[in-house]
Amino acid sequence: MAVHRVLIDADACPRQALAIAKELCSEKGWGCLTFASYNHQLTGEHHIVVDAAPQAVDVKLANEAGPNDIVVTQDIGLAALILGKRAKALSPSGVIFRPERIDFHLEERNEKARFRRGGGRTRGPAARTREDDDRFTDALRMLMEEGERP
Repeated sequence: MAVHRVLIDADACPRQALAIAKELCSEKGWGCLTFASYNHQLTGEHHIVVDAAPQAVDVKLANEAGPNDIVVTQDIGLAALILGKRAKALSPSGVIFRPERIDFHLEERNEKARFRRGGGRTRGPAARTREDDDRFTDALRMLMEEGERP
């Protein structure tokens, strides 16, 4: 039987999403690995620390991810890499990145970056709500159930 794992880009993952993922992994018997730079104060038996170089966490996580893993990340570029490795990608707010929609997400990210480079301002993320926690829980549970099917 394949080992089921959830890999978390913990540099920018909200604490609530991290706690939910760890709880679901424990409940379902899945492995849970967190990845963060040494600048973050995360510890744990299954925590991988990398240096603070730009993209160091993304590179380590992308190299570690394999088919059928679930990766939790806000980084759309990393999500695209993960999907290319036949793993699943999920944002901490509960958005499931699907192969057929990843081009749209990448284009949206690029348009926002272009707007900001031109002097425009975009909103930052809204404060996390209970609905975000519920949406993340439901999406992660669904992906885990998909991964458990033969």
